[in-house]
Amino acid sequence: MFESLQENLSAAIRALRGRGKLTESNMREGLELVRRALLEADVSVEVAKDFVARVAEKAVGERVLKSIDPTRQLIYIVYQELAALMGPVDHSLHLKPGVSILMLCGLQGSGKTTTCGKLGRYVAQRGRKPMLVAADLQRPAAIEQVQIIAQQLGLAVYAEPTAKDPVAVCQAAVKQAALVGAQVLILDTAGRLHVDQELMDELTLLDRRLQPDQVYLVVDAMTGQDAVRSAKAFNEALELDGVILTKLDGDARGGAALSVKAVTGVPIKFVGVGEHLDALEEFHPDRMASRILGFGDVISLVEQAKQKFDEEELQRQQAKLRKGEFTLEDFKNLILQTKRLGPINKLLSFLPGMGGLAQMMGDLDADIQLRRTIGIIDSMTPEERRNPKDLIDHSRRRRIAAGAGVEPHEVSELVKQFEPMADMMKRIANLGFRDRMKAVQELSSSGLLTPGARLAKQKVGTGKRLTPKERAKLKKERERMERRRKREEKRKRLGGND
Repeated sequence: MFESLQENLSAAIRALRGRGKLTESNMREGLELVRRALLEADVSVEVAKDFVARVAEKAVGERVLKSIDPTRQLIYIVYQELAALMGPVDHSLHLKPGVSILMLCGLQGSGKTTTCGKLGRYVAQRGRKPMLVAADLQRPAAIEQVQIIAQQLGLAVYAEPTAKDPVAVCQAAVKQAALVGAQVLILDTAGRLHVDQELMDELTLLDRRLQPDQVYLVVDAMTGQDAVRSAKAFNEALELDGVILTKLDGDARGGAALSVKAVTGVPIKFVGVGEHLDALEEFHPDRMASRILGFGDVISLVEQAKQKFDEEELQRQQAKLRKGEFTLEDFKNLILQTKRLGPINKLLSFLPGMGGLAQMMGDLDADIQLRRTIGIIDSMTPEERRNPKDLIDHSRRRRIAAGAGVEPHEVSELVKQFEPMADMMKRIANLGFRDRMKAVQELSSSGLLTPGARLAKQKVGTGKRLTPKERAKLKKERERMERRRKREEKRKRLGGND
């Protein structure tokens, strides 16, 4: 998500960094680039204009222009304003004793029914007993879909397949909840292909009769400013308590996320980041602002890790990090565990300074690269994994490469780049945003532990252009990786036919 915005904002900041000393004139030119970046990300014109005006008010002054590092000061101001633009957010569901009611509404195709199940899972994880209510009596198979989702999650569900009145269904569900001990009712209401009076009348009646504790609008991030317009229309009719933005994992622009709070005053409380029923996350404006600026989101990555990592292994890793220890063996275990969190390119966006590199790696098979890295580590002795920099000489490098089926220079690259990465792993978790930003800038000269990173980071990390020779070398390396991928696919195919 936000690939376009991140790339354009980075370009604007690089342009300012190349000016040397900042002046009021070139600062305003740089802010114009920021405005264009927002507009290209599908942020509304008024929101982009107001955002740049607020940044300019803080940036064009003695404190910034005469600071030791004015560009870094400007980045911090942009970060603060991005976080303010999308927040603040109260993640509490405001559940009360007895039965609480959460009503979901939205247009057809926004992912509302699936989100109903995701929210039910979220509530259950927090110790409350939810019940899903199939109140969408308009869309064919909507009731059956809610029932299937509830069964997959092991949640209670209330449905009347032959009913015609959604208000009566919801009122009956409230009575049923009291009988079965359900504490939270989650209503999956009907949608339309577009906002119309019939839809609003039905939702308004439900709101008046049921008096839900929270009303959430589910909107599709892929629809851009249409999502913002529909949020505004729904909020005028229902007084929304929050927005759940779906399909954010597939939205390269992200303008809806940046505009919806500013235009409607309604915060984004949750975001859907995948099709699976566990792919619902709390929306944190400060963390998202950090990711947009390319400084990662280590906190969210750690929270996901706590849910999916092996608890004992996680505690062991944390204890070692507190002691200042992080070896290649630990790195290999971290790779194996992080593969549980999803595609590698998605995870890179959480790591400081690696969002742009994830974009450049889009056409490469990151899993193959990581398997090669694991192969290199497995070919080392325990002593070499603990102290690679001092122990791995020319002869050991050739032996390790032969055992892993790679070139010796790939072993050298892994060893050379592991030290700054290990140092970052020990430092990053305890840093605030300013110190994290400084650490990432220091790390940008080290690259990533994958083939081609030394060249790629020159564009992503420092803003320098690759020379023709370097571009040719990177192209050759990508072609070699593609040949390896095809050989591996052929090997699997042949193996499957035996």
